[in-house]
Amino acid sequence: MAGYSKKIRPPVSYTNALKTRQVAEYGYKDTDPAHYEEDHLIPLSLGGSPKSVMNLWPEPRYKAGGATAMDKDVVEFKLYKAVCAGTIDLAPAQQAIARDWRTALAKVGL
Repeated sequence: MAGYSKKIRPPVSYTNALKTRQVAEYGYKDTDPAHYEEDHLIPLSLGGSPKSVMNLWPEPRYKAGGATAMDKDVVEFKLYKAVCAGTIDLAPAQQAIARDWRTALAKVGL
């Protein structure tokens, strides 16, 4: 997974500029770009579009509603492993994480 996503991941120059613009567009009170990770709504490991602004958003790195960017990474990896193992199909995994990553595992029965 790591090697694959590094090959298709958009350049930092692109994501940093997009993150700065989106933080302002979303109206976040905290405007420090360092406090956000430009994250993929549907992760690259689940076939998410690498550069689409529809699939990228500034995710807070700090606790927001009790969850962090690292917590989402754990969910992404569990979904990726389940899809690769054939435990769940790709489309339901994509839909579940796009709808709400905090409930995605329960939505697909993991």
